Amino acid sequence: KTLNEVPVGQTVKVTKLTGEGPVKRRIMDMGITKNSEIYFRKVAPLGDPVEITVRGYELSLRRDDAESVEVVTV
Repeated sequence: KTLNEVPVGQTVKVTKLTGEGPVKRRIMDMGITKNSEIYFRKVAPLGDPVEITVRGYELSLRRDDAESVEVVTV
């Protein structure tokens, strides 16, 4: 399951990053790394981007980028 498929209000744990090159690097620079916990806060009115909380700060992430983050429910 990917971060893109998580319902609002759920906490998940990152298992794998599937993006390549600059996309993967950018996601890792935002603090989304293996074993980090992510709380899925809300979705923008038009469905993109999504807002998450990771490592104590709020972050907006495009749906395309969220698809490259594999997660499991905590």
